[in-house]
Amino acid sequence: MPDPSTPAPDAALTIASLHRDFRAHFAPRAGLYWADLLASALTGWAAFLLALRLEPFGVGALLAGVVAVLALYRAVLFIHELTHLKRGALPGFEIAWHLLVGFPFLAPSLLYVGSHGDHHRVRLYGTERDPEYETLAEWSALRLVLSTLGLVVVPAALVLRWAVFGPISWFVPPLRRLLVARLSTLVINARYERRAPLGRQRARWAWGELGCGLVAWLAFLAWSTGVLSTIVVAQWYAVTSAILLLNQVRTLAAHRYRSGWVSGDREAEFLDSINLVQPAWLMSLLAPVGLRYHALHHLIPTLPYHSLGHVDRVLKARLPESSPYRRVEVRGLGAALGSLIAGSDEGEPKAA
Repeated sequence: MPDPSTPAPDAALTIASLHRDFRAHFAPRAGLYWADLLASALTGWAAFLLALRLEPFGVGALLAGVVAVLALYRAVLFIHELTHLKRGALPGFEIAWHLLVGFPFLAPSLLYVGSHGDHHRVRLYGTERDPEYETLAEWSALRLVLSTLGLVVVPAALVLRWAVFGPISWFVPPLRRLLVARLSTLVINARYERRAPLGRQRARWAWGELGCGLVAWLAFLAWSTGVLSTIVVAQWYAVTSAILLLNQVRTLAAHRYRSGWVSGDREAEFLDSINLVQPAWLMSLLAPVGLRYHALHHLIPTLPYHSLGHVDRVLKARLPESSPYRRVEVRGLGAALGSLIAGSDEGEPKAA
């Protein structure tokens, strides 16, 4: 595994050269975005409904449940693309995403849009102001497992966040400040504090909170009156929890999460990140929407997900085996997680 103190990538990996060489690949392909989102969401919800019609805990129901989780997981992860798309690049896409998966899973784009950028700012990466970085390699294996399993309570917390505490917070300023700072962002860094939304972000927050609050209350009323069965609610909870757990495992394999690297250094940030290589079909399922190319994404965050694979193949064909680009590759999730756990067991920072 490369250490963040490794020498910087060669000239072919500079930001300027990447933008010059792959200029034609930076435009998002609207048709592909729409087709991918719709196919993923519709497949997921169809499998969700099919699982309800089959014998509970039977093989058919379990298989349908797996398809539902994987397809809806892919659809949900378009929240990452929403963060990096330029405003107006795909008119109506964010609204459709909310209606298809964002609101049903109580995960509005505000949880990520507006905060994920801090993870990509060189001067903030890996610091207390980075919401998505923690020195996890220094944690024990038990702590890593328990923190991941703890995500099963998040669906219930989301219901309370949007349906109860959110509306109350508009009349209780201290509660509002707490919700915005601590309970409105997807994080792994518990010290991260979100700033209050400004300008256009305030509108995104307003309708995001309203949409999730309405969905939560309508679902509760439908369940309490018998319109929505407890089985449906339980399956929604199970699928939501599975998506959260799967995404957390993927997140653990996105970086090396070690302290001591050089803050403010783009090359160190790149070398601290991971591209998941094999098997390609499995990595595409477990780290979809281009997230298997996480190191490459940190080099060029504005490159659309559908272009990452092409750029990765071209770079590997051009660059020698000794290139640092080869050293950010890890065979798969298992290898990346094994390295993280081994690092945590050693108990010492791995960087210079």
